[in-house]
Amino acid sequence: MSRRRVLRAAAGLATASITGCGGDGPGIATGGGETVLWYWPGGLSGAVLSDAVTHFAARTTLRPTPIDGDYRARLAEVLAGPPTAVPSIAGIRSEEIAAFLPRADLFADLRPLGAEEVAGQYVPWKWQQASAPDNRLIGFPAGIGPTAMYYRTDVFERAGLPVEPTEVADAIGTWNDYVEAGLQIGRALPGTRLLRNAQELFVIVVHQGAKRFIDEANHFVGDGTHVRAAWETAARLVGTGVSAGIPAADDARWRTALRDGTLATELGAAWRGHDLKTAAPGASGRWRVTSGPAAGADYGGAFLSLPVNGRDPALAYEIVAWLLSPENQARAFTDAGLFPASPATYTMAALREPDPYFGGQLTGEVFGASAERARLVYEAPADVDVQRVYVRQLGAYERGDKTETEAWRDAVAEGRRLATSLGVN
Repeated sequence: MSRRRVLRAAAGLATASITGCGGDGPGIATGGGETVLWYWPGGLSGAVLSDAVTHFAARTTLRPTPIDGDYRARLAEVLAGPPTAVPSIAGIRSEEIAAFLPRADLFADLRPLGAEEVAGQYVPWKWQQASAPDNRLIGFPAGIGPTAMYYRTDVFERAGLPVEPTEVADAIGTWNDYVEAGLQIGRALPGTRLLRNAQELFVIVVHQGAKRFIDEANHFVGDGTHVRAAWETAARLVGTGVSAGIPAADDARWRTALRDGTLATELGAAWRGHDLKTAAPGASGRWRVTSGPAAGADYGGAFLSLPVNGRDPALAYEIVAWLLSPENQARAFTDAGLFPASPATYTMAALREPDPYFGGQLTGEVFGASAERARLVYEAPADVDVQRVYVRQLGAYERGDKTETEAWRDAVAEGRRLATSLGVN
């Protein structure tokens, strides 16, 4: 299959999930001196956005517009619609930007607008993620997602596990150590589980690896040993009973478990800390964060892009560059747990302030060290959708709808079919 045909097929990803979106959605007209900015709830710092509205008030009416639901589908829908409906600035999740690269023509190239002048202030692999095959740069780094392990000190102490972050990192340095800690917690504290669900671990282990589900030659490798190893690690949480089996969509049950102290750990990027603060404010002081086995992956993060039909791209770029300056990315970490893509921020005061929720810990140090271990991993346009197949099948195993063998078999088969339909060999 030719590269051109592959890119044409992959371009369908940007609109594959649009069917059934329905609804008129929020107002999105960009006329009348307005600069509309689309993002998803929690995707940007509310404090920085508010300041940006004031900062640019003399030149434009900046209108930040949070989009609920399937953000990627909504953005693909509006990009395919009338030019007058396109926002001037649009966020793109890091894990989904590869799906938009085949249609880089829908976005302004940020290089001639000024991105090349500031690129040295940000981690280089993040810029590479947003660089299309035609060398068009479609995204300005809004943050990265270095991962780590969050844990409850009171649960660990009662289970006879170490409590101090450095000691926990030494004792729980591998995924095998992690599962063993979960078994120890279960024996000491019946009813307390190690993690929300196995799917969360699976995604992080995949993101720690050197390849995903499709390789750079456009071949499906979802049946490879690297994916199988990640699957087996996650499936072990289910088989040993240390997973709580709480679906990702069941926020109410997850919040209850956090408040009751029946979840011992959380795995994820810096933004997960903000989620914990919001979901369980009463647990302040009981959580800590350490590298554990989860460090070194980039899970999350975001970009800001300029749709090519948006109004006044020069001004829109200026707004983006201001919003995502190193100083404002440091503020976004303090305000919303969004970890900066600029290494210069790691020594700024905002990232070196003790966090009361985490017992006065300097959490920025943990995530900064994790970020240094992260690397650029090739992501095909189809990768994010194929990954969802595996996550869904792992969920079927966790619910008891399938055996582990059946779920793996179906994940590979369905993943291969989907990849093939999207132009993958």
